[in-house]
Amino acid sequence: MADIKVMVVDDDNNICEFLRLYFEKEGYEVMLCHDGQQAVDMFPKFNPSIIMLDVMMPKLDGWQVCREIRKVSDVPIIMVTAKGETFDKVLGLELGADDYIVKPFDAKEVVARVKAVLRRSGASDNGGIKKVEFDKLTINLTNYELTVNGKSIDTPPKELELIYHLASNPNKVYTRDQLLDEVWGFDYYGDSRTVDVHVKRLREKLEGVSDYWSLKTVWGVGYKFETK
Repeated sequence: MADIKVMVVDDDNNICEFLRLYFEKEGYEVMLCHDGQQAVDMFPKFNPSIIMLDVMMPKLDGWQVCREIRKVSDVPIIMVTAKGETFDKVLGLELGADDYIVKPFDAKEVVARVKAVLRRSGASDNGGIKKVEFDKLTINLTNYELTVNGKSIDTPPKELELIYHLASNPNKVYTRDQLLDEVWGFDYYGDSRTVDVHVKRLREKLEGVSDYWSLKTVWGVGYKFETK
């Protein structure tokens, strides 16, 4: 496995030390931050592979930290919230969080979630290029680039991950819940409008590019990347 660096951001020192113990058992390098501002300051120096990010913290809360980091990086982020706290899953999705977990949690579950998110992000790969190509379209998940007619198109990370997932499985129909689980990694129940928003934005970029493929709605079910 590649060298994995985990940044744990939580104002509860006991939780930080608890997670450090388990992550170090996995052979991961760990940095602890006890408030949001410290996390933002230390992020470029530590360059983590993944971040465990508490929501309720002093100085900057988890939402603010997520926003700041997403301005400069697509590093995987798992949001952490205490049971009973208001946690807006849609907000987490929109901000670019990759997963969430609720306290109190089991350490083995946390480690399993981290490994799953790292697999999806490619951080635990051995450097293989993740790319799919169709007529006039290239989706490169290794360098997060969408190319249409030879031109690079500005595409937010989750949009690119969504179209890559669909295009990697052409003509396979996915429900919204499947896409939330497989692309965002959320065990998600309820409002799935975030998927619709991302598909709409992708359509604006891809509509009419080629007669050989299209991003299709399967009414009453979900979406597919259709090829001819």
